[in-house]
Amino acid sequence: MTDERMTTAEGDATLDETSQDWAWRRRVRSNAATHRVYRYGVGVLGLVLVAGGLVLVPLPGPGWFIVILGIAVWATEFERAQRLLEFVKRHVRAWEHWVMAQPRVVQVLIGLATFAFVAGVVWLSLRLMGLPEFLPQGLTQWLTQYAGLSR
Repeated sequence: MTDERMTTAEGDATLDETSQDWAWRRRVRSNAATHRVYRYGVGVLGLVLVAGGLVLVPLPGPGWFIVILGIAVWATEFERAQRLLEFVKRHVRAWEHWVMAQPRVVQVLIGLATFAFVAGVVWLSLRLMGLPEFLPQGLTQWLTQYAGLSR
């Protein structure tokens, strides 16, 4: 990786203005005040995404995707976040290659373990919060009778 850093007046490393040749970013970076506000905005947006994603991680859905999206937002402006994003991408690719190299039975077991984990999280969530009112009556009766859930 080439050294694409420049240091702001605050001493933070940011991506070099020539590395991403977008006119609007050059305009933002040309003024110290707008650059500072832009960096704070990127930082806050990334923080909201990362924090929100971490809250969603134990639930079924895109929790980790949102966390990685937040890191990607940070990586547009902060060098440390760019290194973290590269680390995450490298390890996700390694996991993917490892899983694809395994026999089909191991892949199926990984899928079943993932399904069991997600089902457990959904069951625990419904157990703690109760069944939602919008569920059809037949499904509610089945979940109450066989899954030990209630409203």
